[in-house]
Amino acid sequence: MDPLSAALKIAGSGLEAQSTRLRVVSENIANARSTGDTPGADPYRRKTVTFGAEMDRANGLTTVGVKKLGEDTGKFIQEYDPGNPAADQKGYVKMPNINVLVEMADMREANRSYEANLQTVRQARDLISSTIDLLKN
Repeated sequence: MDPLSAALKIAGSGLEAQSTRLRVVSENIANARSTGDTPGADPYRRKTVTFGAEMDRANGLTTVGVKKLGEDTGKFIQEYDPGNPAADQKGYVKMPNINVLVEMADMREANRSYEANLQTVRQARDLISSTIDLLKN
């Protein structure tokens, strides 16, 4: 496989992986205040993404991919809110194990990685176009 096509394939796999990461982070932020349906029920649990190297044997490339979508096993946050339908007998509600500041930082990092991969695709595309133009002349 030629180097420009390889760069496109590798950057494309990075775009796909970071897109999944952005989706998961967005889901976590959207559910940061989601409680259980019944008193004492577990709330939304923070989702995680694990990346892994994937060997593309047909092209001899190592790309990145989502290895596993998991859940954070950390403890839930307890908040005193006796009026909440999900409150236990003592008035405490289990809240998701999500820190919105951590999620925002993760989103920013994923966005920057996505943009870097997108820039790689743009540059490889421009180089391919330039090469075709040179071959025409």
